[in-house]
Amino acid sequence: MGKIVRKVRPIDYWRIGEHESWFSDMSLKGLHLCKMGNHFAKFVKSTPQRIEYRIEVTEKKEISDAQIILYEDHGWQYITSYQYFHVFAAPEEKNAPEIHTDPAEQSYTLSKLNKKLIINLILVTFGVAWIVGMLSAVWFLDDTPVLRLVEGHIIQQTVLALFYLYYIYSSMRALLAIHALRRNLKEGKAINHHAPWEKSLRKGKFVSIGFIIVAIGSIGIPIMQLIKMDTLTLPKDSSSLPLIRLANLEQNQMLVRDEFYIDGEDWANRYSINWSPFAPVQYESGESGTINNMKWQDQSGIYSPSISSEVYQLNFEILVKPLISDLIKWHSYDEKEPYIEKNHPEFDQLIVQEEAEKKEIFASKGKAVMYIRYFGYAEMDVLIEHAAQKINLLTED
Repeated sequence: MGKIVRKVRPIDYWRIGEHESWFSDMSLKGLHLCKMGNHFAKFVKSTPQRIEYRIEVTEKKEISDAQIILYEDHGWQYITSYQYFHVFAAPEEKNAPEIHTDPAEQSYTLSKLNKKLIINLILVTFGVAWIVGMLSAVWFLDDTPVLRLVEGHIIQQTVLALFYLYYIYSSMRALLAIHALRRNLKEGKAINHHAPWEKSLRKGKFVSIGFIIVAIGSIGIPIMQLIKMDTLTLPKDSSSLPLIRLANLEQNQMLVRDEFYIDGEDWANRYSINWSPFAPVQYESGESGTINNMKWQDQSGIYSPSISSEVYQLNFEILVKPLISDLIKWHSYDEKEPYIEKNHPEFDQLIVQEEAEKKEIFASKGKAVMYIRYFGYAEMDVLIEHAAQKINLLTED
């Protein structure tokens, strides 16, 4: 067998005449069809020769041996199949008789395929509608789509859903095209076996390259997340991490950590690392402790402050304000006190909320975004001062 050459194929598989014409023109260049895939066709490189191709349509994806033998007896050699389409070839000089001499009869085979495609399309549409509905709930039910985008956990599933939607769109176009082809055949208009194919091929190349780029990207996202994701115990000294520490706020040597170990990591005092294409640096942390010689002012028990943080370094500054807006929506429950925006020289945006022992900060600088929730008696100004120091770790060159 000669050298195998792969070529991007015309995208619309139902354009029978264009495919037959393309195969024939390739044979004149010494490329003879041997296999068809979803996006590529394989050719065997050999001596240039004018070969005629005909595509037979069947109700099932397989074509019977009896049908192949019948056509080969008339000079047409079976080459390959793709979906419900089966390709036969014959050298031009053999003048092999046409497989179909009655267009009306040929339209009957397309009629069976048309009904099957309609049923398949309905089933697929219901399945895709369910997937899209589930994804839409994740994206929009809490009205925080930018936060979901930045976190990046459902980007790959969304890309796959877009593939499915394109498949439905493509299938609907196929049904309309087959319907039009059937109508022409019924009217006695035979398929043009030498239809121009250049435009369809250009479109096929554009779509195929786009599919490959998006597919590689969608595969790469979860791989990068698996490589980057980790959960670790907060170290005693974490000056290089953009996370405010409870000990720095409390300034009390009697503060001791609450501890809750799972698989060797203290989940009561931990930080998680994450990655997404829109926020390549992400931290989420939680820390809690107890000061045994202090009590809450309402005498509800021993003083036990805690702090949690979310920190993002974005790739695109345009996402900063929408992300802060979504963080406020996501973390607001039943607050009685309002969110107040303050001017501060160390932040581009600073929004605070304070209610009894609970204090929250939503802040941004450049492409860095920070959210802090603290329960304890440290003053809000102290919290803001430490937030300003930590956010600079993400903005300094």
